Amino acid sequence: MPWRADPSPYKVWISEVMLQQTQVATVIPYFERFIARFPNVQSLADADPQNVLHCWEGLGYYSRARHLQATARQIAGPLQGRFPASAEAWKRLPGIGDYTAAAISSIAGGKPEPAVDGNVLRVYARLRAIRDDITQPAVRNAFREQLRPIIQKVAPSAFNQAMMELGALICRPRQPLCEIYPLQHHCRAHRDQLTDVIPYRPRKAAVPRYHEVAVIITNAQGQVLLFRWPEKGLLGGLWAFPQARRQGREPYRKVLMRAVSAVMPSTPVTNIRKRSEIKHAFSHFSQTIHVYTCQAEAPAMASRPALAEQAWCLPEKLKAMPLSKTNRMIANLL
Repeated sequence: MPWRADPSPYKVWISEVMLQQTQVATVIPYFERFIARFPNVQSLADADPQNVLHCWEGLGYYSRARHLQATARQIAGPLQGRFPASAEAWKRLPGIGDYTAAAISSIAGGKPEPAVDGNVLRVYARLRAIRDDITQPAVRNAFREQLRPIIQKVAPSAFNQAMMELGALICRPRQPLCEIYPLQHHCRAHRDQLTDVIPYRPRKAAVPRYHEVAVIITNAQGQVLLFRWPEKGLLGGLWAFPQARRQGREPYRKVLMRAVSAVMPSTPVTNIRKRSEIKHAFSHFSQTIHVYTCQAEAPAMASRPALAEQAWCLPEKLKAMPLSKTNRMIANLL
């Protein structure tokens, strides 16, 4: 892991934010590109937000990138370039919760703060044969307090990273490698053959599935129309092709016209053709995007508060614009 070679506060902070809900193998190339583009906190604070989003493109959960830059601006500004010295101070910055604050302060600063993520919760629950629901904040807090006197006696950075890796590589959610587990003889779940039921896993609710229409609208000059999402929200600050969600059994042609009228009201379109279908899953819903192309007869655009910005753009210019994963796939159709 490249951030371990130089566990500076800046690199540890960037890596821990990237690792939120994202696997290490996915993060490594993003981390290396991000550090090459923004080698220090000042360069990140001074960067164009669109460039930060573009560098983050494909990693998902884009609020993390916005929070990174907001934090960088606080460190470079009011904090005069000084990184927080404690977990509590880290938690006062955007996008930093209990786990991330503990991980940064222990790995980069040697502070005895237990970093309790999903891996650590699983390791500790099995070690003590605790059957409580580890998704509950009260259980997480209890585990953190039980680990606090232990981490006081050891090297905090090594302890936290070892616990995380025990969970990620050995004490896995399914088919744990108990035969090579260094704490096997202390593990009550292994002793009582409970590793398949600990930790307790509440039944997940069904994930809603949506059908949406995205439209590649071109004008006579060969440009395509995009809009930029408002800063707040799932895809805040990213550019996107006009789109609309299907309601019930609504005909797709009607959904398409709603998507077009949202950005170009009262503007006729011709040559409507379906190009592709793209399937994508978020953590809390999945979507099938039906991609259409059409030709606009006039380049008029709406002025609506919901659309922070709109632009006609030549297809070759799309490479420099920050797009979500699905919108990048749509752009590649061009």
